[in-house]
Amino acid sequence: MNSEFTIAVHSLAFLAHIPTHMASSDLLAWTVCTNPVRIRRVMNLLKKNGLVQVQKGTGGGYILKCEPKEVSLGELYRITSPRSLVTDWRSGDPKMDCLVGSQIGDVMNNIFEDAETSYKRFLDQVTLQDILDQLVEGQKKGS
Repeated sequence: MNSEFTIAVHSLAFLAHIPTHMASSDLLAWTVCTNPVRIRRVMNLLKKNGLVQVQKGTGGGYILKCEPKEVSLGELYRITSPRSLVTDWRSGDPKMDCLVGSQIGDVMNNIFEDAETSYKRFLDQVTLQDILDQLVEGQKKGS
């Protein structure tokens, strides 16, 4: 998993939470605790996928363009981190004269592929609205 997924979820939750549903990359960077350049990179992915739009100029920023209950974390994962559980690197070598060394790459790849499928299925069940609801519930518990 890469950090772009977390940045996307955090940024969209923040936009959904604020009354104007709009924020600059500097404000998003502040709440995410990262660099505005990283925010802009992730927000461009979200823009290309129709989840935010950009208002340019003074007072501009990113505007939420989706309904939180209609956006799953699975969708955000596919946009920002596709196949991050599956690795290109494999240990061993299929040509080795070794039971483990010749087959471990394929065995581990199958495990990672299955994990990726299960993970996406799990994330498809969680919406951005679920995240917002948990944030509000957490605030109530902290009061």
